[in-house]
Amino acid sequence: MRSRIILTFAAFALCLTASVLTLAPDSPETEYPTETAAAVTAAPMSERTLTVTAAGDCTFGTDINADPELGFDAYADRYGTDYFFENVRSIFEEDDLTIINFEGTLSDRGTREDKQFAFRGDPSYVGILTGSSVEAANLANNHSSDYGSVSLADTQQYLSDAGILTCRGKDNVTVTEINGIKVGLVGINYLNDQMKTELDGAINKASELGAEMIILSIHWGVEKAAEPNEEQIEAAHRAIDLGADLVIGTHPHVLQGVEKYKGRYILYSLGNFSFGGNNAPSDMDTAIFRQTFAVTPEGLADDDNYEIIPCRISGSDGYNDYQPAPAEGADKERIEEKLSTYSDALGTAALKFR
Repeated sequence: MRSRIILTFAAFALCLTASVLTLAPDSPETEYPTETAAAVTAAPMSERTLTVTAAGDCTFGTDINADPELGFDAYADRYGTDYFFENVRSIFEEDDLTIINFEGTLSDRGTREDKQFAFRGDPSYVGILTGSSVEAANLANNHSSDYGSVSLADTQQYLSDAGILTCRGKDNVTVTEINGIKVGLVGINYLNDQMKTELDGAINKASELGAEMIILSIHWGVEKAAEPNEEQIEAAHRAIDLGADLVIGTHPHVLQGVEKYKGRYILYSLGNFSFGGNNAPSDMDTAIFRQTFAVTPEGLADDDNYEIIPCRISGSDGYNDYQPAPAEGADKERIEEKLSTYSDALGTAALKFR
């Protein structure tokens, strides 16, 4: 990561300071700080840029009913936490901010919810993120409380203690300063009817907290669907109308197209990424999206400084080794063609691939 964010509770007199406001969900088990300060080195006001990298669903753990010999935990025991992002670490280290969808829990407490799949990983798995320059995680999804509210509270606490920024709903909007730019992180689980109603308020909250650009992570859509439904499109357009500058979609577990709306990009689904939920998924295509934003005295520049990196969720053929890797050869060409076809149907042609 080119820029360094230093979290501290006091601002030094000789440094530029900025407030980072993180409003955390209420929990009877854990209390979170509501205000800290970030000391940063600001770029000149006329030339402030921020490079953001987005990846899809990350599930660090396997359901207790799955074969333990083939699960995520077995790989962690065998290879350690640095194994999982080994093939993409250099990509994440090139940017200023990497954000993923954290779909699961980190906890050793709680009771499994009555659902088909529930995911709980060892708290040490936070090292997967910190060891590979991942700075932010969306917790607004349908697996964030798989072992009850205590597991969500634990997950947020472990991530926060490790310096990972989080977002989840209107009460957990984060605004942080990077490269002199105030960045708002908003997370919405659009599958949850209550949180769905928080979309407008959460984006407005980020603006009220001084965000100069807003990144929305949103969990939505239909699993395995290759195209967004009308609800996704309506929500994405409304989010941008309200002030979102990048919309990152997750949940379908497969790739969906990219749309450019009013100069802003919508990633309807980035698919799975490092996905411990299944050792043999039917679709192992994924992608990393990267965009460099420029903030001028007039506001956010309307440019096309982005690239898409086609990837596979596994570095091995025929099974999931939970180690995503950039796609090569025929796989790369096929994923590029898939995304181009999906995006062309949304009115966005000639995507830029690395």
